[in-house]
Amino acid sequence: MNQVQIIAAAVLLPLLMTLATGCEHKDLCYNHPQHATRYETEVMASYDLIWEIREPDGYDWKTGWPADFGMTYRSLNPAMPEGLCVNAYNVNGQNSSRHLHPEGGVLEMIPGINSLLMYNDDTEYIIFDDMSSSVSVKATTRVRSRAGYKGNSLNPTHNSIAEKTVTPPDHLFGYYTAGYDQPPAVIPKQLSVTLRPLVFSYLVRYEFKHGVEYIGVARGALAGMAESVYLYDGHTGKGKATILYDCKVYDWGVEAIVNSFGVPDFPNPDYSRAGTFYGLNLEVRLKNGRTIQFDFDISDQIATQPHGGVVIVSDLEIDDDIGSADGSGFNVDVDDWGEYEDIVIDM
Repeated sequence: MNQVQIIAAAVLLPLLMTLATGCEHKDLCYNHPQHATRYETEVMASYDLIWEIREPDGYDWKTGWPADFGMTYRSLNPAMPEGLCVNAYNVNGQNSSRHLHPEGGVLEMIPGINSLLMYNDDTEYIIFDDMSSSVSVKATTRVRSRAGYKGNSLNPTHNSIAEKTVTPPDHLFGYYTAGYDQPPAVIPKQLSVTLRPLVFSYLVRYEFKHGVEYIGVARGALAGMAESVYLYDGHTGKGKATILYDCKVYDWGVEAIVNSFGVPDFPNPDYSRAGTFYGLNLEVRLKNGRTIQFDFDISDQIATQPHGGVVIVSDLEIDDDIGSADGSGFNVDVDDWGEYEDIVIDM
């Protein structure tokens, strides 16, 4: 063996011995990145994909669904969300936010006790506010204006100042747990969660007995609904808002599917839904260019359906002398009907 070979052997031998014995003791092995102790949880998320929650005094639409509605009960169920946001509020005051696949994933978390707030992060019109605390986070929706709408004329407290008008919220789901302990672990701790609906749907049907053939386009408004919802337990704020929406015209009448947080200040054992005003509006632009407004008091229907359901107003009609009279020759394809205007305001 020459001098160069001796030097090489002297360098390589200790290195080979280290590699051969480096993982013999676990306390040394955990210093390697692939084996290090981490603070992780594997979130496994599912969703309660329903569009209404029936109250004991409400009609059972699930088993009594009319065949002439032209759709099935389950067809109104929301689709699977496209993403999941997990907010961790640690007892030491450190907060973190992570975005995962809708069905979950591995979540790196601050060690110790955390309150976890989860919701789907694929919404377009939802605005989240008061994010500093897990129990203060609430969701609102964008303000939307409509020229000419000044509130429901049947509201007993109606005046020139109408409720705030807003866009229907996107479907929103939430999950909350307090006191979740994130221990150190080589293998992530597993947490199975089910996100519950915070937004519900109303199938609104305006049934005409005469004159529907005169209608070109239609839109509506649902008044007296909750302006906000708190994510940690699903109760709604006391503020009221009117939801503006577009409608579809059929040979039997007009229809819309309207998303809502539900009724305001609910649930509340000291709050009675009876005697609270909820109003429905329909604005139609006739093919001859005329515009007609219809207002309805639907308080009795909403009182038994605080979290989605079916609202029906019937026996509507448009007189022939109004619908067939010459007007501006309105064409349903032109743009003079006017658009809603979305205004993003953090409430």
